[in-house]
Amino acid sequence: MTDRPKGFAAYIAVTAAYWAFMLTDGALRMLVLLHFNSLGFSPVQLAYLFVLYEIAGVVTNLSAGWIAARFGLTSTLYAGLTLQVVALLALTQLDPAWSVAASVVFVMLVQCLSGVAKDLAKMSSKSAVKLLAPEGDGLFRWVALLTGSKNAVKGFGFLLGAGALALFGFVPSVLGMAAVLGAILVIVLLGMPPGLPGGRKDVKFNEVFSRNPRVNWLSAARVFLFGARDVWFVVGIPIYFYAVLSDGTPEAQRAAFFMIGIFMAIWVILYGAVQARAPAILRSATHSEADLAASARFWVGTLFLVPAALALAAYFAGGPTVWLTALVVVGLLIFGVLFALNSSLHSYLILAFTSAERVTMDVGFYYMANAAGRLIGTVLSGLTYQFGGLPLCLGTAALMIALSWLSIGRINREIAPATPV
Repeated sequence: MTDRPKGFAAYIAVTAAYWAFMLTDGALRMLVLLHFNSLGFSPVQLAYLFVLYEIAGVVTNLSAGWIAARFGLTSTLYAGLTLQVVALLALTQLDPAWSVAASVVFVMLVQCLSGVAKDLAKMSSKSAVKLLAPEGDGLFRWVALLTGSKNAVKGFGFLLGAGALALFGFVPSVLGMAAVLGAILVIVLLGMPPGLPGGRKDVKFNEVFSRNPRVNWLSAARVFLFGARDVWFVVGIPIYFYAVLSDGTPEAQRAAFFMIGIFMAIWVILYGAVQARAPAILRSATHSEADLAASARFWVGTLFLVPAALALAAYFAGGPTVWLTALVVVGLLIFGVLFALNSSLHSYLILAFTSAERVTMDVGFYYMANAAGRLIGTVLSGLTYQFGGLPLCLGTAALMIALSWLSIGRINREIAPATPV
């Protein structure tokens, strides 16, 4: 990367802090999912564990943009890191003697706090790209690098969480993550370079709602895109793999934890690597903003084919088989590549569509839509897998991608593309 404007050091500091945060976020998700699945929680109960996490994301993103505009980006970054440390420490207080209902409620509340933390950190880092990166293709490259590297780190977090659960158990693993993230918070507090803007006293809360139709339609497309991913990603596929790989014995459980963690890690790392390479794959240097916006509908239409085909295969298979499991693995890796291109393109477009004056509020609004999609996907993941198994889970994902395709088409009415990408 050759473009290094003023504030580059601040960008690197924010990115490093965000990496550390996402490592613990990925590990915590895998720890919670696999630990409570091994305790006998149903798919719907597992989905409930993450519902408040996603609800918190909707509320936090809507308000975080205003908070950052009012008090400055560093305030939201520090708050996010601090709340994640608190959430990790709180999770260690879970008592195995509690009833299932009490355990679900407690973990939901802790996950809610973690969801607030995650979206404060995300909004801070994504907004910093718009403020510090060069315009044009440079903006796409910087946002793709941040988003791709973040997801690769989160993928390592999945692997870390599954491995730590198998080797050390639940509480020691969570305590270790809290200690590491707490140390990073202290380093960031003491050594944050200058470069990020402070707040503005005259910002009104109602300014978070965008009047830009391109921002609004892109946000709608984001709801359905991420809902489609989480329909299978949160509960369905991990539990399907667990059912295939484990016979319920402690040895088989540990082996299943490792194998599921490895697959989820590979998926997210591949996803992050493709996101980082998206500008080169989409040839962004030779295409305008309008061209890239027009290409978004093509890429989401291509993505639709993968879950639709997998849903049909799962339906006709009638249950877990060796060939179906192999097909699901290959299909979901292909889904990851195509999803990464869609996600990276959206992440660039929201920054291209907004202005420096509105960046925190438009980015907050956009990631509120992202969180709403994850919330819908999380709830549907447990419900569809419990009542219709893998076919309904993947079929629902295909339907949501179709709705994203319809939404993204509205953006193209606002922009006349020069040439197709």
